[in-house]
Amino acid sequence: MTPVPRPRREWHALPFPLALWEMRRQRDALRAHNLHDTSGSGEVRLRRPSRELLPFRSYDGSGYDPDDADMGRAGTRFDRNCALPETFPEPEDKGLLSPSPREVSRRLLARRHGFRPAPTLNLLAASWIQFQNHGWFDHGTHTADRPLEVPLEKDDDWPKCPMLVPRSRPAPDAHPDPTLPPAYGNTVSHWWDGSQLYGASEQRCRSLRTGERGRLAVENGLLPEESAPGLCGVDRTGFNGDYWVGLSLLHTLFAKEHNAVCDRIAAAHPTWGDERLFQVARLVTSAVMAKIHTVEWTPALVDRPVTRAAAHLNWYGVLPARLRGRVRRFGRGESLFGIPGSVTEHHSAPYATTEELVSCYRMHPLVRDEYEIHSHRTGALVARTGFDALQAHATRGAVERWGLSDLWYSFGTMNPGDITLHNHPDCLRALARTGGERVDVGTLDVLRDRERGVPRYSAFRAALHRPPVTGFEELTGGDVVLAAELREVYEGRLDRVDTMVGMYAEPRPRGFAFSDTAFRVMALMTARRLRSDRFFTSDYRPEVYTPEGLEWIDRTGMREVLLRHHPELVPSLEGVRNVFAPWRMLRPGGIAR
Repeated sequence: MTPVPRPRREWHALPFPLALWEMRRQRDALRAHNLHDTSGSGEVRLRRPSRELLPFRSYDGSGYDPDDADMGRAGTRFDRNCALPETFPEPEDKGLLSPSPREVSRRLLARRHGFRPAPTLNLLAASWIQFQNHGWFDHGTHTADRPLEVPLEKDDDWPKCPMLVPRSRPAPDAHPDPTLPPAYGNTVSHWWDGSQLYGASEQRCRSLRTGERGRLAVENGLLPEESAPGLCGVDRTGFNGDYWVGLSLLHTLFAKEHNAVCDRIAAAHPTWGDERLFQVARLVTSAVMAKIHTVEWTPALVDRPVTRAAAHLNWYGVLPARLRGRVRRFGRGESLFGIPGSVTEHHSAPYATTEELVSCYRMHPLVRDEYEIHSHRTGALVARTGFDALQAHATRGAVERWGLSDLWYSFGTMNPGDITLHNHPDCLRALARTGGERVDVGTLDVLRDRERGVPRYSAFRAALHRPPVTGFEELTGGDVVLAAELREVYEGRLDRVDTMVGMYAEPRPRGFAFSDTAFRVMALMTARRLRSDRFFTSDYRPEVYTPEGLEWIDRTGMREVLLRHHPELVPSLEGVRNVFAPWRMLRPGGIAR
């Protein structure tokens, strides 16, 4: 691989024009060098052309690319951002379990010094990224074959020793070729298609619909309850794994938004039937979510002038946002008008979500252990509760007890946790899942990266063309206490530091809620999710979306979605620049402050 030139100064320390240019250069380098197909030569998965390019999203994500009908389809492989030879997992007897992932969780992740908030964000930022992740990737159920045995220390109070963790299930087209690393399949489609809301199969999708006017089922302002065994108390939606109130708020809101889009399209096209209305509304609602993530959520978590500008360029190009729907596009480049409506481009590999992106979105420190529910009318404290009363089988009960409006207000005014070491929530380090299983999510986060061949931190940095760190003190930005803890856990070996741990430990650019290392992968893959998808590029046009649908997208952000369905929240959002930033608190009497 040709070495990529590295700047003398980090991009975020450069003047604005140079920083923007450097971000663009980095993305181009990553597009050229960091997209790798896990099928190797391509002979593992025989590619077949799409029979027809339909003007709507398929149920399972197939048929998006003219030359590869299965690209991005549910069930196909995760790809890689690191070169394939770097992604072989270590053997179990030669380092895979060293140091013990459980000890990493206990000694480096646990909230030893209490909850550390992220003061520039609200809890909706945490709920949003889980909501989006569920539409991008899921490794599915794990195999029952020979579980991984995680060693425990003598003073560990985990109920079973060793801790038994089911292995990741191999991709459906797993093969014995020893020259290629193991690969795993994605149970949802890889596209930005709202599959968390609509499901990843026709059967699941139709079970969520009313069959009339394109609408999703909403009963008395709530989603229906899941009827599948073991999932009582959970909403019936496209993907309801690891469900809790934060997800219920967003799933319910965007089901209602889908129905509002249906009503708008039906008003303009009164002769259209249920299926056509549904498909257009899905296109529009999925695009609204992609826009919100690109120009609102991302700038909230990487809040610098240059990153806000880069996010704007992805969606709008150099034009002001207010002109996006008023100026007729000419040419198909992304610089002037943004990615929507540009030319479809997969760059150096067929499109798929990557294992490294999954690793970069491990943001569980955002979750709180304790929650305060306040009245949206007066700001008065209604209740204090722990996480267990808000998740799994308790989800719908919590929504019915406190109501959507109070929960929205409470999530808008509470801070999530800071994404750093010693801030992983206790509630997730002993989580009771809907099936009765109890897991330590911190242990799982570390173990899954190792099992799936994500290189450790030093090698991961090198793969992303970042300069190496030369010691634990440099890794921690001069925090000698934290450096000593890392040195002890990893027995003095910097090269053994896990990628997630290193990203939590490294100094962050000012305004960043997560690491610069993670940001580089996200910046690459966020643009790729748009640029590879013909429904955001060549088919982002009125003939597919309808003129009314494109106008809806242009005029809609998170604030508009929320207030369309919850106008009672207007007082707490007055003057708030970004819906994912803390809202205005209300004093007794309902006066905002």
